[in-house]
Amino acid sequence: MGNRCLGCVQATSSAAFEYDTVKLVHIRNQKIGFVYRLVQLAIVGYILGYVIVYQKGYQDTDLVVSSVTTKMKGTAMASDDQLWDVADYVVPPEETNAVFVTTNAVITSDQTQSICGEDIELAPCQVDSDCQENVYVRNGNGIQTGLCNMTTNSCEIRAWCPVENDTLPDPPLLGDAPKNFTLLIKNSIEFQKFDFTKRNILDRTDKNFLASCTYDDNDSLRQFCPIFVLAQTVADANANWSDLALNGGVMGIFIDWNCDLDKGYSDCVPDYHFRRMDKSDSKLAKGYSFRYPVYYMKDDVQYRRLVKAYGIRFEVIVSGEAGKFSIVPLLLNIGSGIALLSIATVICDLMVMYIVKKRQYYKENKYQLIEDEESLFPLDVHDGDHIESQDSEKKQLNAANSSHYSN
Repeated sequence: MGNRCLGCVQATSSAAFEYDTVKLVHIRNQKIGFVYRLVQLAIVGYILGYVIVYQKGYQDTDLVVSSVTTKMKGTAMASDDQLWDVADYVVPPEETNAVFVTTNAVITSDQTQSICGEDIELAPCQVDSDCQENVYVRNGNGIQTGLCNMTTNSCEIRAWCPVENDTLPDPPLLGDAPKNFTLLIKNSIEFQKFDFTKRNILDRTDKNFLASCTYDDNDSLRQFCPIFVLAQTVADANANWSDLALNGGVMGIFIDWNCDLDKGYSDCVPDYHFRRMDKSDSKLAKGYSFRYPVYYMKDDVQYRRLVKAYGIRFEVIVSGEAGKFSIVPLLLNIGSGIALLSIATVICDLMVMYIVKKRQYYKENKYQLIEDEESLFPLDVHDGDHIESQDSEKKQLNAANSSHYSN
């Protein structure tokens, strides 16, 4: 029992009062040395070539802060001979980072609050019992009175009458005129960390250029013009104008500000690209539309003009990042690279310990157990004999392999 307790105490002391230090073993082996230098070279190449040069790891970075305003220009003559200008087709007049342009519409004029028949497809009836009083017709236009309108063969409702005839005009109400409408985008950006501000209306342009230019990605100067023809914008997104004009949709105008501020102020310029944001081949709830009323008085009675507007919503999405030299990220990346160099040692240790033919010989020379005379729990006689036996075997192995270090 006493020996067992003593063994437990010795085992505990071995874990609590031991210290591991690095033993440097110099191995002259061409294969292992080649792998070691190859891994080191790959790590250095990764840090210098990719992290510092390609990824510009010597720069501090900041994300863009942006504001956007828009202005539309253009006039259209609708198929009902009504003139539509900017105040008519841009609804609402102002949005955050977006603008809606009406291209098609269902218009119901001279509506007033009264009693009329519901749409026959929503609430058909033959007798009064087919209708329920004070019940809203789902997807309908008003509240049922409980009576059947024999003229329309539909339930009578309290609503804005006459009810809307939701038949989509094809071709679109505004025709092809919106193709030539123009959109001016004024975008101001700031990189706050570097106290850098700029606009997408560049200093290299003048008032005359701005009054006549339109965006063209293939022209070295017009590619920075902030005025966009709607049809060209849709074409650049590989979208179908006819489908958008008929059913409506959502277009994204992306402005990217990716700037290397080490190159100078004039080299920080916007990059535009375009994409249709909604799914064009949707089978249900396709396109984009909404309703809005225009109220007016006639003979002291309130009337309204109900417009179900179909059109294109242009969303302006600004993103970007700027970089500028800073010693801090450079030192951090160099330090990370130095730390990664230890991977070469780990890989080569795994090779000499578990792969090469003389792995047992390398193991015995890599690890060594030293017993201090002041140890609280010295090794017993058997452990001492075992260490002496190991030392003797090592000397024999060293003598036998002394002529093979260069293999």
